[in-house]
Amino acid sequence: MRISRLASALLLLIAVMLAGCETGSAPTADYGRSAARTSAMADAPEQAAVRQRPGLGTKWGEDRRSVISAERFARDNASRPIARAAINYNDAEGVRAMAAAVEPQRTWPVFASRVRRLVSFALRDESGRLLPGLGVGDRWFVIGEQGRRYSVVLRNETEYRLEAIVSVDGLDVMDGQPASIGKRGYILQPRQRIVIDGWRRSMNTVAAFRFSSVRDSYAERKQGDSRNVGVIGVALFNEAGTNPLAAEVRRRLRADPFPGDDGFATPP
Repeated sequence: MRISRLASALLLLIAVMLAGCETGSAPTADYGRSAARTSAMADAPEQAAVRQRPGLGTKWGEDRRSVISAERFARDNASRPIARAAINYNDAEGVRAMAAAVEPQRTWPVFASRVRRLVSFALRDESGRLLPGLGVGDRWFVIGEQGRRYSVVLRNETEYRLEAIVSVDGLDVMDGQPASIGKRGYILQPRQRIVIDGWRRSMNTVAAFRFSSVRDSYAERKQGDSRNVGVIGVALFNEAGTNPLAAEVRRRLRADPFPGDDGFATPP
């Protein structure tokens, strides 16, 4: 199928780069007509099911300062990410139900090799510590606590710029609408780490991520849909003319097993 001029132009649309993140202002709770719609539907059977669902969601929290700027980024492939990853979260009881007796740890999640070679991806708590998590099969589960604030941390492990689309509970963190790889995301400079504190309200503020009940989650309040509550995702795009995965292969093939001079070992 031929790509239209409009689709080609999308490759050159502006993505945004996270410039900083600081504590913001007073709490906010403005769901407008979505809240009214949800209230009107409260007696419907599906809404009753939502009220009874156990475990955690993520609600719309207080304003926090987070300044971004626009930056040009042309994707190598507009519709196909170079890699994807997801973190599932729940309260301790929910995670135990899925993981039996596996002991949680505060460590960076272990993803498939393709993702691991591109980024580190984790959740951290209000104090800056990684939230405890554990691997179950090919999934990574993180334990949260209702009412606690958290952030999404991404660290670029390559020497190239990457674009990252991030979603929480199936909603894009940029606009609060259903997430899609066709939208634009955050730009990660080479070896840069960014911290995403919430859903973006403006170029200067976000609404903090806070663990909540499923009923009070932003997905349920905003969209009336909690089907995707409990998962945080990232889709990565490499820049046109670059291939960070191939670059890593070349680097490893050039590795020298005997790079030093003759002699004995010395302390680090």
